[in-house]
Amino acid sequence: MKYYLISIAFFSFLLGSAQNITVDSQSFTPQQLIEDILIDSDCIENVVVTNVVGGDFGGSDQSYGYFDATGTPFPFQNGIVLSTGRLANVPGPNSTLSDDDATGWSGDNDLETILNETNTTNATILEFDFTAVASEVSFRYIFASEEYQQGNPNSCQFSDLFGFLIRPVGQNQYENIALVPDTNTPVKATTVTPGVPGSCPPQNETYFGMYNGTVSPINFNGQTAILTATAQVVPNDTYHVKLVIADEQNFRFDSAVFLEAGSFQLSTDIGPNRLLATGNAVCDGNTVILDATLPGQNSYDWFRDGVLVQFDPSNCLNCGTYTVDQPGTYNVEVGLANNCIAYGEVVIEYSPNPIANDATLTECDFNQDGLTVYNLFDATEDLTNGDTNLVVANFYLNEADAIANTNEITSFSNFENTSPNQIVYARVLNQANCFDIAELQLQISNNQVTIPDLEACDEGDIDGFTTFNLGNIRPTIENQIPPDAILSFYETEDDAINNSNLLPLNFENTTPDFQTLFVKIESNNQCYAISQVNLVVLFTPMISEDETVYYCENTFPETLRLFGGVLNDSPSNYLYEWQFNGTTTSVNTSFNDINQAGVYTVIITDPNGCSNSRDITVLSSDIASINNVEVEGIGNSNTVTIFVSGNGDYEYALDNPDGIYQDDNTFVNVTPGFHTVYVRDKNGCGIVEQLISVLGFPKYFTPNGDGNHDFWRAAGVNFELYPNLDIHIYDRYGKLITSQNSSSAGWDGTYNGAKLPSSDYWFTANLGDGRSYSDHFTLKR
Repeated sequence: MKYYLISIAFFSFLLGSAQNITVDSQSFTPQQLIEDILIDSDCIENVVVTNVVGGDFGGSDQSYGYFDATGTPFPFQNGIVLSTGRLANVPGPNSTLSDDDATGWSGDNDLETILNETNTTNATILEFDFTAVASEVSFRYIFASEEYQQGNPNSCQFSDLFGFLIRPVGQNQYENIALVPDTNTPVKATTVTPGVPGSCPPQNETYFGMYNGTVSPINFNGQTAILTATAQVVPNDTYHVKLVIADEQNFRFDSAVFLEAGSFQLSTDIGPNRLLATGNAVCDGNTVILDATLPGQNSYDWFRDGVLVQFDPSNCLNCGTYTVDQPGTYNVEVGLANNCIAYGEVVIEYSPNPIANDATLTECDFNQDGLTVYNLFDATEDLTNGDTNLVVANFYLNEADAIANTNEITSFSNFENTSPNQIVYARVLNQANCFDIAELQLQISNNQVTIPDLEACDEGDIDGFTTFNLGNIRPTIENQIPPDAILSFYETEDDAINNSNLLPLNFENTTPDFQTLFVKIESNNQCYAISQVNLVVLFTPMISEDETVYYCENTFPETLRLFGGVLNDSPSNYLYEWQFNGTTTSVNTSFNDINQAGVYTVIITDPNGCSNSRDITVLSSDIASINNVEVEGIGNSNTVTIFVSGNGDYEYALDNPDGIYQDDNTFVNVTPGFHTVYVRDKNGCGIVEQLISVLGFPKYFTPNGDGNHDFWRAAGVNFELYPNLDIHIYDRYGKLITSQNSSSAGWDGTYNGAKLPSSDYWFTANLGDGRSYSDHFTLKR
């Protein structure tokens, strides 16, 4: 063993001036790395390396080996290192990405099982057995990784795995001792981290060492602080240790574990670190008893910051304790049999005690009996003097309970005092849970604030309900309340006292026309007063809905009268303002005579100032102008189409102005003869009419002198419509019997004065406009 120590010392001397660590994967066997470098102690015996696994880089390099950091800022001078990549890539500077791989380099099932993870690869493993004469062993290590990427959200998700697994020989269940101090949390890049703003919060940040820049003695982006792995063992029993590290998911972004040379040693637990950062520092004026007592006649040497502060001889029984009364790093060396030493270390930091202020808490009391309900935490700012680093933990009925932290008041948010000016006690803590006790006197407020009624017009549906802006109360009482006063509003007195069911500033009354609310006025988290305010719903005129009317252009300049539309009241009881297209045109009249289309708004105001308004939209309309009437067909079934123009909405009727009107401007199956067409404006602007003629020819006539059908002539004929009408009538043999025109009275069934017999006769009609028509008819005697 001395040979190896001399070799290591000489090697360190040669490299002492280097700025980066150096590594050696060839000079030491795994047995030498564990027994002579990591352990190097006669008090840990039977050290046997049983298994080694690493990356195969062709024999010239390994994924584990010796490192020397002499002369560099790396926290350890030397030791052994296990990596998930090539050992040659471990030394600095941190200028390249370490992401090595090797053929067939798999992960480790034991590591995955104990950390409840999957999909590991590139596992480096050193396994060994040992026995110890003490009940505890420990060693120091640093975890470094490329997974530490400052400001990169990926750091929140990915972390390689490592573990220091230990179990008694003959048993199968491992225990992982690579844990965050005083927790059961495995150490990983995601569990010991300063966090990434916006992506993940810090986790156990106290134990994070640093991010590494380019100038770094190791080629990894970040590293933890020095951590200690501790295992409880049975003296002289054989234990199996598995040191293992592996990449997670893929081989990219390597990690490494550095184990300090000679740090695998006997140890003793003398208690947890007491740190400000973790909130368990010792409070000023308090002491801590460190206890390193082990069975047997042992000696105990205590050190503070490296200086011997207490020595207990080896025959000292039950005296392995030390009382701490000041901060420092405390070490103990316990002298065991066979000149073995068990080492213990703890860091003790002190926190100043908080200074709490006595305070008063004032609440309002409607019946002024001195008893009311308090939310005790409303006094927090006064009790802590506004120090955000202090918290009020609990309240107590007496000081003794507050000091002992027993029998706290559970109803702190609705505590009802039992006597006027009662005093309760607050326990005020700082971040290290150090405390101070303050008195809180519970007082009542006698302030009176008079609040005038808050009025609002009945808007929307006139039903006694409207929305009140409770913020309008403050300006009416500014001269009665403190400048920093805060107002809150409640429906009941109990709600105001208990701060429950807070109302919104825009509040719609829940009882019609009139409602009383309670206004709580607070200043400096104290109740200044609770007063009442009456909400009064003011009468608002009830008026008709918006409407649309029509003005007939054909009546211009006649006027159309618009009415304000007051309902269930006399119109003379209100003030009026009329607006046309947004401009005021008249006031103080309940009607408005207009002769122009547009939007007319009437604003109707009650003497109390509440108004209601409606819009009357006036649209233009006009009586129709008949431009043309087309008649299609000659005979007993004709189609009549009416063409009009005008600014209106029109409907049509035939022969009866008071009959049924249709939207379609075409009539079908119109019989021959004279007809009158009517066009009516749907908006009431009037009816126009026109006489039309529908030309037709009878199918028979009976010239027997009875006054019915005595003559055959065209129907719907007059001089004006058909001045050039020319009709020729023939017998069945084609003989011209007579000629007719638009002025003829008709044919009487004679030829040269003689009556012609009953028979069918033929005619041709030339209408004089380029149209002609021929057919036959029957003469019946």
